[in-house]
Amino acid sequence: IVMNSIKTICVLLTMVNFLFLNNNLVAQGLKYSTPEAQGISSTDILAFVEAAEEQIDALHSFILLRHDNVVAQGWWNPYNPESPHTLASLSKSFTSTAIGMAVDEGMLTINDLVISFFPDETPEAPTANLKGMRIKDLLTMNTGHVQKEVNGLRPKDGTNRVAHFLSQPITHKPGTHFVYNSSATYMLSAILQKVSGKTLIEFLQPRLFGPLGIKDATWDSCPDGINYGSTGLYVKTEDIAKLGLLYLNKGIWNGKRLLSEAWIDKATSLQTSTGSDPDSDWSQGYGYQFWRNRHNMYRGDGAAGQYCIVMPDQDAVLAITASVSDMQFVLDLVWEYLLPAMKKAPLEVDNKGLSKLTKKLESLALKKFKGERSSEIVKDISGKVYACDDNKIGIEKVVLSQKGDGFQLTIFNQQGEHLIDCGNGKWEKDVTTFYYKDNKMRPIASSGVWTTPQTYMVNLCYYETSSVQTIEMRFEGGDLMMDLKMNNSRSFQIKGRAEK
Repeated sequence: IVMNSIKTICVLLTMVNFLFLNNNLVAQGLKYSTPEAQGISSTDILAFVEAAEEQIDALHSFILLRHDNVVAQGWWNPYNPESPHTLASLSKSFTSTAIGMAVDEGMLTINDLVISFFPDETPEAPTANLKGMRIKDLLTMNTGHVQKEVNGLRPKDGTNRVAHFLSQPITHKPGTHFVYNSSATYMLSAILQKVSGKTLIEFLQPRLFGPLGIKDATWDSCPDGINYGSTGLYVKTEDIAKLGLLYLNKGIWNGKRLLSEAWIDKATSLQTSTGSDPDSDWSQGYGYQFWRNRHNMYRGDGAAGQYCIVMPDQDAVLAITASVSDMQFVLDLVWEYLLPAMKKAPLEVDNKGLSKLTKKLESLALKKFKGERSSEIVKDISGKVYACDDNKIGIEKVVLSQKGDGFQLTIFNQQGEHLIDCGNGKWEKDVTTFYYKDNKMRPIASSGVWTTPQTYMVNLCYYETSSVQTIEMRFEGGDLMMDLKMNNSRSFQIKGRAEK
């Protein structure tokens, strides 16, 4: 009896610890549970996490919900629960939600003609195809264009983006050919702003963000003051999960209907064909700014691995942020490890498995370079200015200076001087204006080590985006050879010479 009591107490303590750790995430409207209580093995979730770490570079975060409960969540440091993350094209699913709410409120219908909202931007002699384009064609990416993008987001001549979109050739009859086109989603945002008098994010604040407890969301806008719709939304991982949970529950949140079930059924069902490859999740069809998946699932997704995966048959939602080149591979791991792990009934408590999973989720971190904290050449190169030869990214000068027990990297380009404090073998959080041409201050975490006596390696993680850079600086006499590589495999070689 005593041994059984002790065992029970240990199990309860582990469960309490698990729930406490998960509730460190301040989330409104989300409940928490151990995986086994919701029919998933902690060991299987751990296997998914370990496989992702071994085979993917890199996941940034994930939240897994089953039966309305968060059963596992993790952030790879320096990514964290409190910071928003770019959604890229996952933004489109939020735009679709806004259009659905506008339809529910009678502001518009999906059969409304696109040009009816923009008499001043419509060409003087619109073609029959342009005159026939409906909101539904924008939603389903069936606008009739043949290009993957219509360049409506960034017209080179500075033309009004709406007018630019409406001026493009439309080869096919709208509604007949699927071509993925982010400019179509931009037009949805422009239409919503026309009919509501509010930007997309303003429209969603009282209808979606407020009720779901989504705080501090931001959405990039074009110079005309229209949220891009197709991209540019920044929210937290928990907010992605909340959108998925709203859809899983057919538009009900905390007992209140926010979105009609009819809209959700249409938005997430197959509206148009996208291919015929049975092994590709991009060939399963498209709804209203949602992709269909294999296994009777659907998802919103964005470049580099931003996912909101809804699994109706399993009563589950999986939110993921990432920086990957092969997005299909991420989904394949989900189908391999998590999908078969979801059982219909609760499982027996697995104290040992739960403990291992909890410890793993606490210790997640992006990989850093291994090396030494300093080098014998520091005294010779610290604070020295290296003038760079002409290069594609416009770096003019570079300075590496010792600062405390770490180093400070200073980069000069046409936008000015950019300072980056590099953690010495650890992540050091800072802000910088480097790399992005808009000169906007962005949060960054950096970590640097000496991999050889002449080589300093720096990881730069823009942890509100999917961008990660590595900078290798090789000092040889008065020369500097610098390799800057982006996580999307773009690489730049820059040569510098110490100024006298």
